[in-house]
Amino acid sequence: MTASESGDSEKSSDDESADHRHAIILDHIPHGQTNPDRPRSQQEPIAYGIEEEDFRLYQLTFETDADVSIGDRVVIGPTEARKAVDGFRQVGYDALSTTGQNELKYAVEEIIQSDEDRFVSFYNEAQPITLRLHQLNLLPGIGKKLRNDILDQRKRGPFSSFSEIEQRITGLHNPAEILAERILEEIRENDLKYNVFVAPSE
Repeated sequence: MTASESGDSEKSSDDESADHRHAIILDHIPHGQTNPDRPRSQQEPIAYGIEEEDFRLYQLTFETDADVSIGDRVVIGPTEARKAVDGFRQVGYDALSTTGQNELKYAVEEIIQSDEDRFVSFYNEAQPITLRLHQLNLLPGIGKKLRNDILDQRKRGPFSSFSEIEQRITGLHNPAEILAERILEEIRENDLKYNVFVAPSE
């Protein structure tokens, strides 16, 4: 294979992956939920997962012989691209298993760290919501002063990493963790007025 052919193949693979919807497994229950009407051996394996793009939560079913573990990244769409997932349906935070709820924070942090450019761009592109409220003010711990410092600094040049945000904004620590806290709040609370990161129910 020529260098050109190899490059084309890699690009095609990247393009296909970009079209896929992925979820991170929060909990895997090999024998499914307890059902007194069915023997344990006949109960369908299920899992709980969080979608990487819009942070929706799902209960997923798998093919019987699927090898799935907590923390795995699986394709949930399009249908023809699935390799292990048989189906899925959206659920709320309260429907997650205890393990799923406990793993949620780690999964959100992993999604943020693995796609840093995407989440740093929030600090570069956040906009006013109303005349008095800015998207930046929705982040925990960011009041008027830090908001204005971020807006002032990004006029001088966009942020390129979380570490650069910390260096340029005095008093703003762990910008990735701040985003994770907001995302978790949007996932857990159903009555928030504004959702920036978590998509509404399908």
